[in-house]
Amino acid sequence: MAVGLGPLPKLHPVPGFELGIASAGIKRPGRKDVVVMRCAEGSRVAGVTTTNAFCAAPVIVTRERVAGDVRYLLTNTGNANAGTGPDGLSNARRTCAALAALTGVSEEAVLPFSTGVIGEPLPVAKIEGALQAALDDLHEDHWAEAATGIMTTDTLPKGASRQFQHDGVTVTVTGISKGAGMIRPNMATMLGYIATDAKVARDVLQALVRDAANKSFNRITIDGDTSTNDCCMLIATGQAKLPEITAASGELFAKLKQAVLEVFMEVAQAIVRDGEGATKFVTVQVNGGGNHQECLDVAYAVAHSPLIKTALFASDPNWGRILAAVGYAGVPNLDVSLIDVFLGEVCIASKGGRASTYTEDQGAAVMAREEIGIRIELGRGDCSETIWTTDLSHEYVKINAEYRT
Repeated sequence: MAVGLGPLPKLHPVPGFELGIASAGIKRPGRKDVVVMRCAEGSRVAGVTTTNAFCAAPVIVTRERVAGDVRYLLTNTGNANAGTGPDGLSNARRTCAALAALTGVSEEAVLPFSTGVIGEPLPVAKIEGALQAALDDLHEDHWAEAATGIMTTDTLPKGASRQFQHDGVTVTVTGISKGAGMIRPNMATMLGYIATDAKVARDVLQALVRDAANKSFNRITIDGDTSTNDCCMLIATGQAKLPEITAASGELFAKLKQAVLEVFMEVAQAIVRDGEGATKFVTVQVNGGGNHQECLDVAYAVAHSPLIKTALFASDPNWGRILAAVGYAGVPNLDVSLIDVFLGEVCIASKGGRASTYTEDQGAAVMAREEIGIRIELGRGDCSETIWTTDLSHEYVKINAEYRT
């Protein structure tokens, strides 16, 4: 049911970054549910993680270790290892220790990631039993297989890749993500892994991943639920024969930033297109805000409204629901007489009421599309923000009602 999401594009290998996939049978026998990623020695790793206070055990361990010498990333699906207390932390560290023992690196050089059901003990023995097979499968060209291996309720794997030239050298940026539900910014349940062979100083890499996430993963929402397990990691292997990027300036950094932003944006929007039960891909753009936060407040009020989301599913141009959401978004001293609202190219409301040129047929024609734009002009200033969301369908309820079975 994914909206406008087809087969994976060509995912270029990133020199110095390998991926291996294996089956631990965590939730279903034979399913590829363990992914090991190996970073070349000297790689730099940076990331952003969920702001949920009930964050999962692997998130805690990853935060402790990400600033060190990271060599391996270990992901399991089918079990989130969240809401598992001290035992969960111990189990996350045990899986890292098992991988470290097999590879000869320190335990602190392994970052754990988990996604799946919350509150269930991590099946450590199953994961340990799959590690050697995942290591035997390591290859720089296994991005597509890894994109499938990290899926949970996703219907399709998600990935993107870019390459650019600098001083005759090809630089690659490739990434994958997973997520279809429990998606809301800060972070939006998702995992993202993006790697490049550029050589980047750690502080520059951290600033870049934060900026890219804010413009992509932190601008998507399916259902307004912030997951316990969200992580997005940016890895720079340094294998490209170019000087190290030590500052957020210069031509090489500008090219890398553009490529990274494009990959982040593509894999983040793919999560929305594959939202649980989604039949519509919806862009909510708010212009003319006095500041960026009030633009976001209005955008999320619209995107999170169950009434608007169900109207989108029904292709019902019930524009009054949009006006109501804008009104309760909490923007101080909002002058509704200045506000215009558009469905696609059609002005549906102007200066506080129905636009004089609007007809129901115009609205219905826009709402019948798979991809819909809602644009709100506040008339208060020069700030703008855009987020991406979905409708709310019968299938979303069914998927989440049956998730644990």
